[in-house]
Amino acid sequence: MSNVLQFGIPKGSLENATVDLFKKAGWQITISSRSYFPGIDDDEMNCKLIRPQEMGKYVQRGTIDAGIAGRDWVRENESDVIEVCEMVYSKVSRRPARWVLVVNKDSKVEKPEDLHGATISTELVGFTKRYFAERNIPVTVEFSWGATEAKVVDGLCDAIVEVTETGSTIKANGLRIVCELMESVPVLVVNKAAWNDSWKREKIETIAKLLKSALAAEGMVGLKLNAPNSAVEAITRILPSLNQPTVAHLFNSDWVSVESVLPEKDVRKIVPELLKLGAQGIVEYPLNKII
Repeated sequence: MSNVLQFGIPKGSLENATVDLFKKAGWQITISSRSYFPGIDDDEMNCKLIRPQEMGKYVQRGTIDAGIAGRDWVRENESDVIEVCEMVYSKVSRRPARWVLVVNKDSKVEKPEDLHGATISTELVGFTKRYFAERNIPVTVEFSWGATEAKVVDGLCDAIVEVTETGSTIKANGLRIVCELMESVPVLVVNKAAWNDSWKREKIETIAKLLKSALAAEGMVGLKLNAPNSAVEAITRILPSLNQPTVAHLFNSDWVSVESVLPEKDVRKIVPELLKLGAQGIVEYPLNKII
């Protein structure tokens, strides 16, 4: 085909979560441990596995048309790309990742300014240097090849800049968060030339819309039930929905069918109330997408 979108799938911590998200959105991606080129059931797409740390530069260069990476690495590399949308998901939770300034729990450092002349270890070197330079705080920033938290514990540096979602591991290691430097979520980034290509832009916008609709459906379910017409007013008052519940009259009956979309966690509270109001045939079903 003449129109094929080159798309980057983030390799590593976001890999499985991204594949799962695409599956809910309607694409089947198959990844082999022996290949960096995942298969996808879409003749209009070619996928490549790329480290999130490098995604931005490959998209900027046009090696790939679009890809998903953390906003942190796009900013770290100062990649000149178009950010189409953000999508809050990760391997652990649906919380944004946070890059935080961390010291030993008994350190006297209470704010970034207290690190004047200090050595900071991190994987996010470029961003960290710019952060302190913008605040006129002279520090030495060293690249960490891993085990970053251990470096501050062992006294190999004065502080670290590390990524966390909950902060529990940092606390468990006897460390303390001084402040948050940046919040990051996965973003869909696009090469500027690809964005100006009408076919690629439409394809990318479709992908973005369906991925976001899959995220919107998480934790939501559909609920269908039958009820006497006399109970409709009371039922619709307690039944949450995206807009308003759908109500349809049953054939040759004074009963109605009611359908709605609501958070799954609310079902256990609402079903007993619906039963008290005379609802019957209550059916709960999962959702893949909400568009």
